[in-house]
Amino acid sequence: MSRLLIALVALFAAQPALSQQAGTTGVPQPEETGLTGSVSDDADWQNQIIAVPAFATNADVPTQTSAGSTSALGLAVSNVIFGDLKNNGLFKPVGPGSLPRPALSQVQAPDYGSWQSRSADMLLQGYVRAEPGGNITVGCYLYDVALGQRVAAAGWTLPPSDWRRAAHKCADMVYSRLSGENPFFDSRIAYIAETGPKNRRMKQLAIMDSDGANHRYLTTGQSTALTPRFSPDYKQILYLSYFNGQPRIYIYDLATSSQRLLLQAKNPLFAPRWSPDGRWILYSMAIGGNTDIYKMPSAGGAPVKLTDTPGIDIGGSFSPDGSQIVFESDRSGSQQVYLMNADGTAQKRISFFGGRSATPEWSPRGDQIAFTHIAGNFRIAVMDPAGGNLRYLTDSWQDEAPTWAPNGRVIQFFRTARGSGKTGIWQVDLTGKNERKLDTPVDGSDPAWGPIRP
Repeated sequence: MSRLLIALVALFAAQPALSQQAGTTGVPQPEETGLTGSVSDDADWQNQIIAVPAFATNADVPTQTSAGSTSALGLAVSNVIFGDLKNNGLFKPVGPGSLPRPALSQVQAPDYGSWQSRSADMLLQGYVRAEPGGNITVGCYLYDVALGQRVAAAGWTLPPSDWRRAAHKCADMVYSRLSGENPFFDSRIAYIAETGPKNRRMKQLAIMDSDGANHRYLTTGQSTALTPRFSPDYKQILYLSYFNGQPRIYIYDLATSSQRLLLQAKNPLFAPRWSPDGRWILYSMAIGGNTDIYKMPSAGGAPVKLTDTPGIDIGGSFSPDGSQIVFESDRSGSQQVYLMNADGTAQKRISFFGGRSATPEWSPRGDQIAFTHIAGNFRIAVMDPAGGNLRYLTDSWQDEAPTWAPNGRVIQFFRTARGSGKTGIWQVDLTGKNERKLDTPVDGSDPAWGPIRP
């Protein structure tokens, strides 16, 4: 997929709009980086109503692009933004279907009175403009209706086929400005797409946008794909493959749609994971009924054995600074979560909650570890790196394999339905209150959330 040509988070200067100058197109221009204005009630931003009308276009007769008219794209962009903000569960957006579409002249000069009459606290509006040469520019403006002032603005120039990325970037701007958290909408998710009966499941590596759009299969299904993870630079996906019982670890290059064999073994392999700097790969290998954790250079080379205890050690995840590894082990008699230094020293158990604890994943912020707690049902839980402050985020029959959003405030996992065995990708925020299922064309498991896209 083509990349953004220009990505600007822009402060639009308080000066006469270009539409007031002779010989211009009437479309405001992105200028320099920054944010402006305040929000009338930051403490209560989650209860504020955000109006998201259809984006304006720059011509009386909408311009045709390779992805449709600028008028149609303006409606589509606003619908994606509305979906991002609504599905996140933290906002109360009102979508373009029930709102009037502002004229281009109102993009930088909203009629605050009319939006107050609609009980809007915040207003998000913008434009889509066709550029010479075939690209489009999408402008995005956030206003505080009560204060009557602009809060933030941004603009992006990109190929028409990438219009959804501009919508996600705009939603990210709103999320960051109102919540104070880092964004996550303009990211992608890798997962395992599952089809077929329980005893003959076909498992393919697949990828999609954070909202489920632009879905694509990366492998054919001739071999079983498992446990994908994005590289820190977002350019590659690491995954485990089994073909005729032979385990292999591959690195899939997203730019070239090619893959490189990193490791092939006669013994079972499990759960490959990147180090934060991308230089190392963690994996587990079973030899003679004993499973230990190894690391090897991502460019290939000799492995280093990190654990050497009776039982099963599996599922390593590096801390964000790369100094420690969290993993699961049954050396105490049941699955539990352990920590060790990146060189394998100082191994210690940190989960003492009763039941079993598995599939730990370190938050990108470093403050929490997500894991699967098994005590009857399988539940997604979080704890701090010292093993304290246990909190459950889900309460279903079988939820497992958590993966963090880039901002460390939302978690995806897969849920298996009781009886049918059907699997699906779900996500939940750290409050545990905002839970939703992602739409996938087939059953899904083993999600891996990628970094924010450049």
